[in-house]
Amino acid sequence: MCLSAFTHYATADTSGNRCFRLAAVCLGLMCVLLLVAITVLWGKCTTERDQLQSSYNNLTVERDLLQTTYNNLTIEISQGTKCPSFSFNLYYFSFTERHWEDSKLFCRRRGGDLVIINSREEQEFLLNSLGSRYAWIGLTNDTGVWKWVDGTALTTGNSRSKNEDCAVMTGIVSAKVWDTKPCYSKLRCICEKSVS
Repeated sequence: MCLSAFTHYATADTSGNRCFRLAAVCLGLMCVLLLVAITVLWGKCTTERDQLQSSYNNLTVERDLLQTTYNNLTIEISQGTKCPSFSFNLYYFSFTERHWEDSKLFCRRRGGDLVIINSREEQEFLLNSLGSRYAWIGLTNDTGVWKWVDGTALTTGNSRSKNEDCAVMTGIVSAKVWDTKPCYSKLRCICEKSVS
C-alpha cells in the first residue's frame, strides 16, 4: 500500500511538472512575442516622431518666412503704402519714388505690372485710394502712340502730352485725372496684380 501511494504521488508529481514546464514555455513564448511587438511598435513610433519633427521644422521655417513678410508689409503700410483690391485685382501703392521704367521693373519683380485702367469704376477706386499724390500708371507714349504696358493702344482717356512720354494719375482736384511727366521724373507708382 505504501508503494502504490508513493507511485501515485510520483506520477502526479511528474504530470504536475509537465504542466508547470508547459506553462513556463508558454509564458516564455508570450514574453518573446510581447518583446517583438514592443520593438516593432517602438520602431514605428520613432519613424512617426521623426516625420513629425521634420514637419514641425518645416512649419517653423514657413512661419518665420510669413512673419518676415508680415513685418515687411507692416513697415511698408506704416510708411504709407496700401494694398487694396478691386474686381479680382490687388493694387500696391508704392512709397518709394522711382523713374517710370524702374517703377515698371519694381512691379514686375512682385508678379504684377504698372496699373492698366480698364473702367471708370476702377479709375474712381484708384483715385480714392491714391489721395492727392501723383503716381505712375502703365501708360506711355511709344513713337506717338499711347500704349499700356501690355501693348494695347489707348482708345479713350484724358491724358495729354507736352513732350512728356509717361502717364501719371493724380487725385488732386484741380488737375486732370491723368497727366504726363517726363519718364525720368521720380514718382510713386501703382502696381496691379490679378488674383483670378
